[in-house]
Amino acid sequence: MNQNTALRQSNPARDVAPATLDADSAQGAASQRTTAVLPPVDIFEDDAGFTVLADLPGVARDRLAVRVDGDSLVIEGAAAAPVGADMTLIYGEVLNPLYRRTFTLSRELDPAKIEAKLDNGVLRLTIPKAEEARPRRIEVALA
Repeated sequence: MNQNTALRQSNPARDVAPATLDADSAQGAASQRTTAVLPPVDIFEDDAGFTVLADLPGVARDRLAVRVDGDSLVIEGAAAAPVGADMTLIYGEVLNPLYRRTFTLSRELDPAKIEAKLDNGVLRLTIPKAEEARPRRIEVALA
């Protein structure tokens, strides 16, 4: 099995299209509509499944959403720069970007057992293969 058949990036045009995410979900503020940034990812495969590493700088755990919707794995997060109340922005190029990336999961994967960990702006997803899709050794008996 290879990455192209078991875990595929969904339509990139859809990932960078305007997306809605509650940028202040912890405070319960209204949603804001903005264009999403495609976070860079690295994908590794072993016999047990896939590991996805996504770079999400500035995204806190409470501003990150990872979900499975049908056969799609969706990663969304809103970055926030810590700014003191007494500070005023005088120049800005990237202000609190919204990250969004979507992958299509094959039936060979077990979406119910996906694990997610966020450490220093790097999201690590562990996506196990379904038991029946894992390689196994078959013993041959003498007749």
